[in-house]
Amino acid sequence: MTVAFPTRRVGQTSLRLPVLGFGTAPLGGMFQAVDGTEGAATLAQALDAGMTYVDTAPFYGFGLSERRVGDGLRGQSHVLSTKVGRLLAPGMTPAAAAMGWPEPLPFHPVFDYSYDAIMRSFEASLHRLGLEKIDILYVHDIGEVTHGENAQKHFREMAQGGYRALDELRRAGHVTAIGLGVNEAQVCLDALNVGDWDIFLLAGRYTLLEQDPLDDLLPQCVERSISLVIGGPFNSGILVGGDTWNYDAAPDTVRAKVRRLEAVCGEYGVPLPAAALQFPLAHEAVTSVLPGLRNRQELADALAWAKHPIPPQLWQTLKDQGLLHPNAPTPPSSSSPYLSPAP
Repeated sequence: MTVAFPTRRVGQTSLRLPVLGFGTAPLGGMFQAVDGTEGAATLAQALDAGMTYVDTAPFYGFGLSERRVGDGLRGQSHVLSTKVGRLLAPGMTPAAAAMGWPEPLPFHPVFDYSYDAIMRSFEASLHRLGLEKIDILYVHDIGEVTHGENAQKHFREMAQGGYRALDELRRAGHVTAIGLGVNEAQVCLDALNVGDWDIFLLAGRYTLLEQDPLDDLLPQCVERSISLVIGGPFNSGILVGGDTWNYDAAPDTVRAKVRRLEAVCGEYGVPLPAAALQFPLAHEAVTSVLPGLRNRQELADALAWAKHPIPPQLWQTLKDQGLLHPNAPTPPSSSSPYLSPAP
């Protein structure tokens, strides 16, 4: 039987997301190939557990994630987001494994944020998914982290053409909400000058480990009624016992902070991943938290961490030790925000 997670509204739209969503980059084989049967079972169990918001992208396995997600969602109640900014061209690239996809479909991604490319990407995603509707469309990886010296060129392309395509799709009712799906806060701030956004998917930048957006992006989102989905709540592994941060080996400074976070959590008998998963939802701008899950064991772990009681004193201790932004909102009681009524 499906669990009814609390839901929160997306911007000023009619769309509502469950506070715990399902990120499907791992189902596309990110860094490690995933068996299709296991991926399908994981998605089915996630939906049954109430994680009915599912995010994918053409980039994930060069179409593989979208195909698996579409097969799993067809006929099921769900909210779906995918992304634009990379068109998939036929032909396997020899650099696929270096890009994080050891066993992708035989395509290669081509960056294009123009009006025509956004429209083509949207239609191609519908075909790969085998679905008639996409609820949220994100512009994917538009910032400097991905593009370096070409970032301004791609951003202009999006601002001068791609945004118009997104807005037309929204006005026509083909999508309900539009936004960015990125790993950096600055490009979201830049995008505020481009148009009227509903939602940003920000991965890894508002977590138990990092809270810099509290000083600029989050207040702007509240002021403009833009929702945030927090992706990468475990900072790509370092907060769940791994050794990667930002998809690379974690530096010593990050490892040291994680050890201090873990020590405080240990004092209160709280698993570090539980604190990491529950922390972002305390902010009023955050609509959903989106961990990427590879298999049924990772799903079971995430569900257990989401329900774990956390005493309010833990959050105060983190602030007292300088491990948490002094102005960071925190859950007000030991009851999990995944179980409590949405604000």
